Amino acid sequence: MTTTPRSPRLLLLSTALLAVAGVALLGMPHGQEPAAPATASTAHAATDPSSAAAPLTASDPTVGTAPSAKPAASTPSAVESALPPHGEGVAGDRAIQRNLEAAWPADLPAADERELLTAGRALLRADATGVGREKWPGVFGDSGQVVAPAFATARFRIQASIARRDGSPNRAVVHLVWAGMDRGGTFTDLRITDWFFTRTIKKGAATWTPQPRT
Repeated sequence: MTTTPRSPRLLLLSTALLAVAGVALLGMPHGQEPAAPATASTAHAATDPSSAAAPLTASDPTVGTAPSAKPAASTPSAVESALPPHGEGVAGDRAIQRNLEAAWPADLPAADERELLTAGRALLRADATGVGREKWPGVFGDSGQVVAPAFATARFRIQASIARRDGSPNRAVVHLVWAGMDRGGTFTDLRITDWFFTRTIKKGAATWTPQPRT
């Protein structure tokens, strides 16, 4: 498996996952947040130039009026969907799947999505472990070429995946988050890979064709 620079789409996926996790943490109930020392806020108000304003006069409509602010409502569902820590294992995969679906709402027919997910998962497995590369000669080249797998089959796992449109009805991308142990024995999870597809018509039937990775 060759190593290529991450595309902007991979960076966008990483950013979206982290953003959802950040929203989840911000939505935690107020009682669960660490209380800031009162002295710290007082010192900030005294030293912040923006807090130094002209004294209020009796004619100022804001004098004697307390600001009306409601505490932020807690969002248990957002908290529950926070990204799991590295090494969480299979138990954390469901949260990753929820985050992907929240970041990219479904926009493909169910049949197309199923076809793309099946192909995307098979392509990722073939790319990472070498298993099944002969099924995709247009992607991996000559099936007779011997390529040492970069990841062990036994420790390979797809943690989450979604299929979405890629700018037009005839283009799609499969986003995958996965885990695996490389040939050096290092296991890592939350890896991100994208596979792109174009839709072609063969004998009156629409077929999604994977594009070689560049």
